[in-house]
Amino acid sequence: MKVTQILIVLVVVAVVSVPLIAQEPNMSQFEQIKEPKISTRKNQKMLVVEAKGDPNVVGGKAFGLLFRLYYSMPETPKGPMQAAPRARWPIPLVDTPKSTWIGAYALPVPETITELPPHEAQEGLKASLTTWEYGTVAELLYIGPYDREESTIKRLLDFIKERGYVTVGNHEEEYIKGPSMYGKEDPEKYVTIIRYRVKKMDKTE
Repeated sequence: MKVTQILIVLVVVAVVSVPLIAQEPNMSQFEQIKEPKISTRKNQKMLVVEAKGDPNVVGGKAFGLLFRLYYSMPETPKGPMQAAPRARWPIPLVDTPKSTWIGAYALPVPETITELPPHEAQEGLKASLTTWEYGTVAELLYIGPYDREESTIKRLLDFIKERGYVTVGNHEEEYIKGPSMYGKEDPEKYVTIIRYRVKKMDKTE
């Protein structure tokens, strides 16, 4: 997966981000992932909007529908209890035309939610409720603008390999603090968690 391709996708967050919580996140909770870390996460039920196409064209629409559906669900946490948005890319992006890229833009929702609220279908967007698998994951906190993530992603991938793991599944990012989330922001202060599901490397590989 080309990191530069991922960074283009992240630009859409600036277009659609809304005030997600009433106060800025407590950064002390992320101290443990300021260095690369292997840990375990539980599977998570997610509200997902899948969009196929150039993310600079469809990404804003996908996030827009995602937030509209989320806020129309009475059961979803709002304000300080709301989780940050995430995104995954289910297909390899290397040598893949942008017009065929598939992005999964998502927000965690309670397990009790079993159906989507009524909404008007939008061409090219597919909303669903699904469960994202986690298990063993490698994570690293990144602070700064999206166009300088590449070295942090490489650092995490190198750490994964050095610890005898390989990545499984998709590249994932969680947007703790980004454009417009808390009013006008300095890109140097954006906060993103870079995440991969991992497994122990097969010694025969």
